[in-house]
Amino acid sequence: MKVLMQYLSVAGAGAVGAVFRFFIASICGAIFRTTFPVGTFVINISGSLFLGWFLAFARNRIVIPDTLRLGIAVGFVGAYTTFSTFMYESNALFESGSSIKAMGNLIGSVVVGLIAVRFGIWLGER
Repeated sequence: MKVLMQYLSVAGAGAVGAVFRFFIASICGAIFRTTFPVGTFVINISGSLFLGWFLAFARNRIVIPDTLRLGIAVGFVGAYTTFSTFMYESNALFESGSSIKAMGNLIGSVVVGLIAVRFGIWLGER
């Protein structure tokens, strides 16, 4: 039953995160009217800030049930932006002394991610 509740928590909070992402992107698009993806930039940075704050707060200041922590961190923030998880995990590698792995994750994800997007576009256009 606990696992089911965790999945439902992630799913429910994920729906809210996805809607919030759409809302923020829409607002940024209306305000900034530029070809630069301001909305995505704002979402990625604010999600990274929030995930870092939330996980540190949940670890050091209050007791949060696993189901709620998963719902917020994996569901809400995960649907809002996966970039925040990418940054948090890269930082964890740095903090654990695995600087080479952290840099590999950062550079590799950006480079391989860009290649994957370009390949996906190429496939989609065929």
